[in-house]
Amino acid sequence: MERFVFFGGKGGVGKTTVSCAYALKCAEAGLETLVVSTDPAHSTSDVFDQDFDDEPSAVEGHDGLSAMEIDPDEEVDRHLSQVRRQMNQQVSAAIVNEIDRQIELAHRTPGAYEAALFDRFVEIMRNEASSDASGSASGEERPASSEARPEGAPRNERAANAASGDYDRVVFDTSPTGGTLRLLALPEFLAGWIERLVEKRTKSVDLFEKAAVGDREARRKLDEDPLIAHLQGRKEKFEFAGRTLRDDSAFFLVLNPDELSIRETERAVAEMAEQDLGVEGFVVNKVTPAPDDDERGRGATWLRERVATERERIDAIRGGFDEPVVAEIDARVREVKGDLLADVAADLAIDVEAHSTRA
Repeated sequence: MERFVFFGGKGGVGKTTVSCAYALKCAEAGLETLVVSTDPAHSTSDVFDQDFDDEPSAVEGHDGLSAMEIDPDEEVDRHLSQVRRQMNQQVSAAIVNEIDRQIELAHRTPGAYEAALFDRFVEIMRNEASSDASGSASGEERPASSEARPEGAPRNERAANAASGDYDRVVFDTSPTGGTLRLLALPEFLAGWIERLVEKRTKSVDLFEKAAVGDREARRKLDEDPLIAHLQGRKEKFEFAGRTLRDDSAFFLVLNPDELSIRETERAVAEMAEQDLGVEGFVVNKVTPAPDDDERGRGATWLRERVATERERIDAIRGGFDEPVVAEIDARVREVKGDLLADVAADLAIDVEAHSTRA
């Protein structure tokens, strides 16, 4: 299984439950695992009965498992404050107020939400890639399973210093499907856009230099231009994201056995294919359990009809998509946490073993 695993789907299908269950499954298999949630409802905190924020924290009672919750509103504020700070340093004082006004307008656009979350996703992935590079440079090997870890060694020692990254598996509980797909579409689109901006800025400096009759000061300024350096940095970030999402990430879609959920999943699969992103499989969640054969009455009749309808839809999912159904998870009568979360983890026929042991 790839290092970064995403669980997508429309709102309310149970992405948080499934992503937390899979993260638990990975941790119990000996992988240092981080589950990352972008759900504004902070459902991950509810699943584990523990408060989380936007820095990884060890999940109490589960060795090798950490969690963090990204607050979308706070992330947008942080992102736009950073943009304002950088722009104010790189433009003339005369247009600072206008830039501030434009940034405030941008704050209210849907794109700001996606851009801010995308930046945070990439920051997490790059942090993990950097920790790999540091380990390789020092010659230290990382255990990728409980078998490789020395007996008696604390499996959750990295959680005490979570800022250092260094997780074997990072599980993302993504936002509803449409938002997720907009995030995944950003790398290619913005990389090309930034490339054109750099081209135009380079050309303007070249024209200025010619107008100055050979004055090389403009060229020297171009080489040290903080705006171009920033744009190049953004371009490299998006290129990294595109490579990582395609080469080192796996995507699963969570859906319920109802028509709306199935239609949303059809659109998601098609749109992801347009971004050259494949779906590894589907998790059908909240499946109604059948009543016992000897149960009678109105409730039992309703349940049997409901089960029959859902079975038709699950058969349609299995027959209508190339991707496999990796789990059918029954609806529970109470919130999925504790032992119930372990039960859901056991139902997930998703590989946890890393493709290779990284150095």
